[in-house]
Amino acid sequence: MSLTLRQIRYFVATAEIGQISQAAIHLNISQSAVTTAIKELEGILGTLLFQRSAQGMSLTDAGRHFLNRAYVILRSVDDALNSPLPDIRASGVLRLAASYTVIGYFLPHHLQRLEHWHPDVTIEVHEQERHAIEQGLLEGRFDMAVVLTANLTHADIVSETLFNSERRLWLPSHHPLCERSAISLADVAKEPFILLTVDEAEQSAMRYWENARQQPNVRVRTSSVEAVRSMVANGSGVAILSDLVHRPWSLEGKRIETLTITDKVTPMSVGLAWHREREFSPAMQAFRNYFHDAFLAPQQHMARR
Repeated sequence: MSLTLRQIRYFVATAEIGQISQAAIHLNISQSAVTTAIKELEGILGTLLFQRSAQGMSLTDAGRHFLNRAYVILRSVDDALNSPLPDIRASGVLRLAASYTVIGYFLPHHLQRLEHWHPDVTIEVHEQERHAIEQGLLEGRFDMAVVLTANLTHADIVSETLFNSERRLWLPSHHPLCERSAISLADVAKEPFILLTVDEAEQSAMRYWENARQQPNVRVRTSSVEAVRSMVANGSGVAILSDLVHRPWSLEGKRIETLTITDKVTPMSVGLAWHREREFSPAMQAFRNYFHDAFLAPQQHMARR
């Protein structure tokens, strides 16, 4: 029996969600199809990937090891199917600014692809906070930026949002709230809360808390996403963070669950920014075209169907 992408996708969905029934809903297929695919995969590998229990599916050591390989397989397939083909031979230097979250959780993969498709474009990356990025764009020290577009404030800076990353509740495995069918910010307010501060995350969070007329019970403020991840997984509190930075496991190997909140929680928007009067160089245009093809063109194609 040969390995299939179907088996890999069903395995990853089950590993991330932790329940076959919910994975089946997410994949829009039957539970039996997921169960069969996982059993086939375990047969091919000759080892159990999950421990089954009444609470759901938890990865074995072999399962955690294979999950990392599965991510690499799916990412490689995605690259092969969706890599945009450049229509011009761009060259030059692009001075790019990016915020902490963008550099840490989004940009590296795309920089690698850009280097492959545009080998004559040199991208100089500068990690900065939002206000420094805006100032650098206005003063011409940066050509473009990849930022959280909702945080931008200056009228002379143009932005394009590439995608929105939903913010969800993070909580440790087997937390009582996992049993609830609906979670509101009022429910979250009763729990100790781990508040991320980097990239103006605290200001963004307080806006949706205030709109819901609720107040978080903040236990810790931290600029480290990994600290939030570990504290949540260890049961020190809950958090609300975007899908972009979510991983199903902490550094200690403990599972982190996510739940959608019923109140309006604004997503995290990631996109491009530049000075309104900036004349596009070939390197800037190639950079913009790459992200248009990778994120906006598929959406426009689906809208036309």
